[in-house]
Amino acid sequence: MITSRNPFPGNTEDLRPRQTVPMFVVFILFFMLFGRLWYLQVIKGPEYRTLSESNRTRVQDILPTRGLILDRNGRLLVDNHPAFDLALVREDVSQLNFLKARLKQLLNPPYEHLEKNFEAARFKPAFQPALIHADLSRSELVSLETYRFELPGLVIRIKPRRKYLYEGLAAHVIGYLGEISQNQLELDEYREYRMGDLVGRFGLEREFESSLKGKRGRRLVEVNASGRVLEVIKQVPPVPGNNLYLTLDKSLQKVAEEALSQTAGALVALDPSNGEILAMVSSPTFSQDDFIRGISSEKWQALIKNPLHPLENRAISGQYMPGSVFKIVTALAGLEEGIITPQTTIYCTGKYQFGNRSYRCWLKRGHGKVNLYKALVESCDVYFYNVAKQLNIDRLARYSQALGLGQRTGVGLENEKAGLVPTTRWKKSRFKEPWIQGDSLLVAIGQGYNLVTPLQIAQMLGAVVNGGILYKPYLVKRITDVAEREITTFSPEVVRRLEFNQKHLALIKQGLVGVVNEPRGTGRKARLEYVTVGGKTGTTQVIASRPEDENEEDVPYKFRNHAWFAAFAPAEAPRIVVVVMAEHTGNGGGSAAAPLAKKMLEAFFSAEAGRVAMTGKKKAGSAQGETP
Repeated sequence: MITSRNPFPGNTEDLRPRQTVPMFVVFILFFMLFGRLWYLQVIKGPEYRTLSESNRTRVQDILPTRGLILDRNGRLLVDNHPAFDLALVREDVSQLNFLKARLKQLLNPPYEHLEKNFEAARFKPAFQPALIHADLSRSELVSLETYRFELPGLVIRIKPRRKYLYEGLAAHVIGYLGEISQNQLELDEYREYRMGDLVGRFGLEREFESSLKGKRGRRLVEVNASGRVLEVIKQVPPVPGNNLYLTLDKSLQKVAEEALSQTAGALVALDPSNGEILAMVSSPTFSQDDFIRGISSEKWQALIKNPLHPLENRAISGQYMPGSVFKIVTALAGLEEGIITPQTTIYCTGKYQFGNRSYRCWLKRGHGKVNLYKALVESCDVYFYNVAKQLNIDRLARYSQALGLGQRTGVGLENEKAGLVPTTRWKKSRFKEPWIQGDSLLVAIGQGYNLVTPLQIAQMLGAVVNGGILYKPYLVKRITDVAEREITTFSPEVVRRLEFNQKHLALIKQGLVGVVNEPRGTGRKARLEYVTVGGKTGTTQVIASRPEDENEEDVPYKFRNHAWFAAFAPAEAPRIVVVVMAEHTGNGGGSAAAPLAKKMLEAFFSAEAGRVAMTGKKKAGSAQGETP
């Protein structure tokens, strides 16, 4: 009989406690391992998956092309062109010092420029591209591409860069771009922008930023260890900005800038029938390209310390005494208030005695017997002193304000000034002194406390010659998308209709036509053979009094007189108003400013004649083509 033998003699119950402990430990370890796997895959899975993907993918911004800016005839003024920027992704860089040294050999910018940008990159997220050098030249681009494999962490980005096609042309109107500031990025209106983006800083580029900027796109790309793009995984295209069609005429603008190129001052041309600005110039001007590339400290200091203030738009923010151009307002107020008629005459001896003071006329020998027409044609100061004596200053102020003086025109550009229309209340508040009659005499001829901008004078003259409609001047005709579909169209806006007697307005126009066309008219240098021009000259003193026999050439530049000329044409049905303000010329408006206005009028009517001739040829050609 065979019997089984227990290989483990003794009680087997003694082994169970010893087995339980290892099994429990194994179970605990298995549970911890399972829990860790569950945590990593379920709880932290999305995060680690994102981190994993980021090791091989990048999200790149695609900047939109900024909207174009064109003149009234569709001629391009501001375009875009591709530019190449060098950016750094710090997390992809293994040897930063080697990279810096290599870039100093391959790039042209000074050492300090690169060091500054590398330092700024330290404060940005390591995965985010940080700008190192903007606007790479062709040679720099070739060098970087040639040694690309030695330079991990560097990214070349293609960006649309603003291109101002005609340096300085309409710079004060169009404006310029600049890099967005940290303070702007913290505002809600700039939440779609990123550090390094360019935004409108001045002019229409600033005022129409929301229309011009477009909407940025996105691109998900796969990259290798050196940051080179291997594949585009997904892309959301950008939306281009909208285009601005201005009221400016490029050809007329160029003529205006050439006319004023040797003189500090301003020139404005507008259509009196609707308020469209055809040209607006402030001289001296500046280059917008300096701001696009990041203006250097030296250039910026040169601009802001320039005594001629090239960054100021004199057309809207230069405040000047209007001189004899203001006699238009005084004459109209005198007629409307019944103080004068066309037949009212005075005798000018060259001076006007008022109290214990003698007020001079600009013509020392006097004008003799003067009526309204002659007073305007020859700009007799004594005639208007007599009007002022009978015309309360507050009544004159009401006519000034009705014609748009003493208030912003609302043209849509920043830093526009309101000028000043003085009143009795204003002087009492400003100087704590009562108004005196002598103040009125000076105001009546455009001196004293009067302050206007060139654009205000253009708006005022437009209302006088168009029959009494004060239009709001404007610079943008329409906005279109990239497919030329109209987004917005701007129409003429009437500020107010002036309830002036049309006969009085006609008398003023008649006198202004005489200013240019009469043998003794002060604006004869603006006369054209083929178009009837009207206008008014003006000369304003910069300092209160000067010796009568002082030679103008001996007067320091900053103390020389300013020259005005305000013109319109054709007199029968005006289509253009031109206002010239030439600073410190030392000459009168008739000799210094009228010839500049004449150049503008010649250009306008020559171009108009050319358009008519071209239209006629096209019509004749089409008619011939239809003949069997």
